[in-house]
Amino acid sequence: MFYAQGPDDLLTAAEALAMSGRDFMQGILDGKHPAPPIGRTLNYKLHEVGDGRIVFRGAPLFDHCNPMGTVHGGWYGTLLDSAMACAVMTKVPQGSGYTTLEYKVNILRSIPLRMEVDCIAETDHAGRSTGISHGEIRGVENGKLYATGSTTCIILNP
Repeated sequence: MFYAQGPDDLLTAAEALAMSGRDFMQGILDGKHPAPPIGRTLNYKLHEVGDGRIVFRGAPLFDHCNPMGTVHGGWYGTLLDSAMACAVMTKVPQGSGYTTLEYKVNILRSIPLRMEVDCIAETDHAGRSTGISHGEIRGVENGKLYATGSTTCIILNP
């Protein structure tokens, strides 16, 4: 897997719309398409792609802390938004796209710095115009639940 270094590294809209959402996501996992730079910035990457299911794996670093020295809620939110929206993406047909309309995050406990977590997301519904999914962040080693989330995405048919 490689991260996009600049805008020219990303697929064009025409290239992305020429494949299904699942093929697009599988292409990132297989290293055929660049991973989005937000993953490099926040230290997470695509780990698994399935039909209506996505897993990202990562670990928060000191750069992701708030002024109190704990992991900023935005790290949890961005990781969950990425996974939940990409789970919907795996259900989007060729010629369509998507974007997040809204998402909700519930933080249950603080993630220790540098501790590896999985963010697992599954699609609950993918229709003509909307997709809904839920996700959770769990410790890789300990299996503890650190946060949950839900999202609604709009499916775009250009």
